[in-house]
Amino acid sequence: MNILENIMVPMRDGVLLATDIYLPELTGKKYPVVIERTPYGKHLHSRSEITAAGHKVSRLEMAQAFVAKGIAVVYQDVRGRYASEGKFIKYLNEATDGFDTLEWISQQPWCDGNIGSMGLSYCAHTQLSMACLHPASLKTMILDSGGFANSYHCGIRQGGAFELKQATWAYKQAKNSSVVCNDPVLHAALDMEDIKAWFHKMPWIEGHSPLRHVPEYESYLFEQWKKGEWDDDWKNPGICADCYYEQIPDIPILHVSSWYDNYVWSTLHNYSELRKCKSSPQSLIMGPWLHGDRNIAHSGDADFGQDALFDGNLGKSWLDVRVEWMEKHLIKKEQQAPSVKIFMMGGGSGTKTKNERLDCGGHWIVDKQWPLPRTKESIFYLHPNKRLHTIPTQPAVARFFSDPLHPIPTIGGSLTSGKPVYEGGGFNQIESPDFFGTDGSNQPLTARQDILSFQTEVLNSDLLLSGDICFHIVFETDVPDCDITVKIVDVYPPNSDYPQGYALNITDGIMRARYRHSWSNPSKIEQGELVELDVYPFATCYRVKKGHRLRLDIAGSNFPHFDVNPNSFEPEGEARHPQIAHHVIYLDRCYLTLQVLNE
Repeated sequence: MNILENIMVPMRDGVLLATDIYLPELTGKKYPVVIERTPYGKHLHSRSEITAAGHKVSRLEMAQAFVAKGIAVVYQDVRGRYASEGKFIKYLNEATDGFDTLEWISQQPWCDGNIGSMGLSYCAHTQLSMACLHPASLKTMILDSGGFANSYHCGIRQGGAFELKQATWAYKQAKNSSVVCNDPVLHAALDMEDIKAWFHKMPWIEGHSPLRHVPEYESYLFEQWKKGEWDDDWKNPGICADCYYEQIPDIPILHVSSWYDNYVWSTLHNYSELRKCKSSPQSLIMGPWLHGDRNIAHSGDADFGQDALFDGNLGKSWLDVRVEWMEKHLIKKEQQAPSVKIFMMGGGSGTKTKNERLDCGGHWIVDKQWPLPRTKESIFYLHPNKRLHTIPTQPAVARFFSDPLHPIPTIGGSLTSGKPVYEGGGFNQIESPDFFGTDGSNQPLTARQDILSFQTEVLNSDLLLSGDICFHIVFETDVPDCDITVKIVDVYPPNSDYPQGYALNITDGIMRARYRHSWSNPSKIEQGELVELDVYPFATCYRVKKGHRLRLDIAGSNFPHFDVNPNSFEPEGEARHPQIAHHVIYLDRCYLTLQVLNE
């Protein structure tokens, strides 16, 4: 194998991007190529490259596996990161830079014109963004836990609210940026910042934030934070493939994500939309994992068992699956039938495992499409006795309030990049001191007066959730703006390990009321207005066992997953004049729509 390090590849504006190339041999032969473009250091081990046995797979080992099959490998630092030139502006240069890189590779004497791409998270964003410009040499992709379908709806904002993972990510990545690493004083300044303390002081002010020492990171963060209205800027191919699906090459794509990842909606939307408009097979894998943690059997406190691991269940290893995929589509040019492999969570004993986690359990379902066949719509209605029923209720109301100065704490969920402030996964919904913003009392979260909770009777048979979820709410309020958050919970019965039972979060969602009529033209809630809106938690695949209850929690915040709405209709990202909101919900006009799988 021949390795060419730090080859500087020119972009259309003259900026040079550092690129490492791994070739089978230098004999004048042409090879297909696999590329990964990364902001995390082309020479550094990727956090997701860990086998089930715990081995960390290096970049070199990965390259060797592809080269052994006659496939060249290219790793590249994106603009403004590590050895590459230019200014890093998150996401927005990746389409043109990726396209230019593919054009350069395809013109090299060692490339046969067939290129595949791979990579996790941001590295998946770089793939899909360059695909939006229709590069002729791109023949296949493995989109792993990323690839923005539309970052306005998932990844930067969600339901109009701002995803605060953007703030934690910016802080962590600023610390290892070249400008900081080359300046000991600047590095020390960032190290001294207490990011948790800063989260307690939100909303931040530009120039007075933990990123004030690194203006290029601070400026793009605040631009995202304040840009709440949908406009042409959101249509950049780096952050919105939804506007470019017709331009994406008709190529086989493997879409990979997981139910407790932040990119559930993006992955499923990309899969479904490309399946509609392309003839090439679109394959899908959805595990129960956290972001990229495909060989860890638990997400948060929820343990899914050894069957949840990728290695040994979906293939010999994740690396082997990728090598086989690229060999099939770049060399053999085989058209395989599309496949869907979905992990259905739930069904476990509900006791503690040997590792002191909840035995949630689960199993893989193999099919040809998503949504899975045999699913049907099931509607649950809200009753005044705080029950969820499949029969409608009589006219009734319920009340709750939302105080922006005392938001509902985030306890797990479909999250990424939140540490050290918050973390994703499934957890007991209690005010544990382990979580940011709780009171540390270990009392049920639903004991708070600012949460409305509705649950079914004890189930007399398993309830298999499989697909999209929507909560329709009708209410009045005394503020000009507010958020409605929804959480779907599996309520386990008490046992000797959990004498008070266990309330496991399955999925959640949010909707900012100012965008109820239009994403591009927000409007105040008028006094006396009857507000109707829909909240869309991420889709899921989950078995609620017989003897359990299904619960719906309704509140006005979910912090620090999302920024807190001041309820005052101020410009996004400002929140200087918070107001306590008092809501009156019309129960007979509210309902929860689930997709339920028949076994």
